[in-house]
Amino acid sequence: MTQTLLRGRLLSFVRTPQSLTDSESYRYETDGGLLMDKGLIVESGPYSEVKAKAEAGVVEIDHRPHLIMPGFIDMHLHFPQMQVIASYAANLLEWLNTYTFPEECRFVESAHAQRIATHFYDELIRHGTTTAVAYCSVHKTSADAFFAEAMRRNMRMVGGKVMMDRNAPQGLLDTPQMGYDETREIIADWHGKGRNHVAITPRFAITSTPEQMEATQALAREFPDLHIQTHLSENHDEIKFTCELYPDAIDYTDIYARYGLLGDKTLFGHCIHLSEREADAMSEAGAIAVHCPTSNLFLGSGLFPLKALMRRDKPVRIGVATDIGGGSSYSMLRTMDEAYKIQQLLAERLNPLESYYLMTLGNALSLSLADHIGTLDKGTDADVVVLDAAATPAMALKMEVVKTLPEELFLLQTMGDDRAIVETYVAGAAAKGAL
Repeated sequence: MTQTLLRGRLLSFVRTPQSLTDSESYRYETDGGLLMDKGLIVESGPYSEVKAKAEAGVVEIDHRPHLIMPGFIDMHLHFPQMQVIASYAANLLEWLNTYTFPEECRFVESAHAQRIATHFYDELIRHGTTTAVAYCSVHKTSADAFFAEAMRRNMRMVGGKVMMDRNAPQGLLDTPQMGYDETREIIADWHGKGRNHVAITPRFAITSTPEQMEATQALAREFPDLHIQTHLSENHDEIKFTCELYPDAIDYTDIYARYGLLGDKTLFGHCIHLSEREADAMSEAGAIAVHCPTSNLFLGSGLFPLKALMRRDKPVRIGVATDIGGGSSYSMLRTMDEAYKIQQLLAERLNPLESYYLMTLGNALSLSLADHIGTLDKGTDADVVVLDAAATPAMALKMEVVKTLPEELFLLQTMGDDRAIVETYVAGAAAKGAL
């Protein structure tokens, strides 16, 4: 296999940026080289040095003056909800019952699941996302389609069949035993195959009986290295209903803790309305609160206190995500634009360096996958995005007065979308151009 050498401006992070002037939090090469071979990054640094280490016959691609970064990571979205996006509803529970649950019933059909999987991966690549954490439907067919397509494209993906045995249409219900058995089958069939990671996925406490939560707990004990993903404290009505279903629990977070589901690989979507006790419990367990800004605004769920959770004496680990189809864009750039606005409404500041840290290294750390993704470090996966901050006429006009890297990043975040994605490389191979 021939080596590939990308030339352009390289940007990747080494830790959380503390301010706009915190240049030690990232690595930036104005004329950089990224050498890729056999799906991995072989060398990264100044172009002249990297070029000197390349093999004879290396394929060189000049992306100057564009920005080359680690591929974006999306921590929470719903694969079966591509045709649910942009559905008009008053709130979360109405939206679920009116649009989402009926749509997910269609994923019992393999052909439908396979068709949507193709479109799903196309959209991720088009928007520069190279790893995502997805909920499939309750049907094993949906998980099979999701992971088969991930293998076909050689993408590092996390996903799981949702477990739900109440408070949903009959076509979306399993049983505690079926949820357990099918999840075990999916683990056996897909986990560790290609670049696939299976997540144990109880949808949320509303749709799982105590018996199913016990089955989930059994899976978590048997497979302690797997991610667990679910939802937490998204909407006031959801919280009230959940706590009525589990009256013995102290609060919503305590429900998951009682079933052994509160740990350092647990990904909780939303977490907008946590009490101080809940935030302490999450911090102590190392659990991750996954912020889904476009979804929170679209469904009117609330304003996520990202900065407040980060600066607590007991800080909470944070991820960021699109939450398709409650979310309204596949773009992590659009996602972080909305995240910025939410912090503005809370009288907080989210600087652009932090935003790009969160959607690359930050999310990789929250997934415990930073040894594979989220950086441009030697030996990591060659999952890369190339960005053009002058992708549209309006952006190009603004770029005429942009003087600094943070200003350019903020422009990309504020005005960019899939048009700003020049190319997406998956395991070293150009993927966007192949669509």
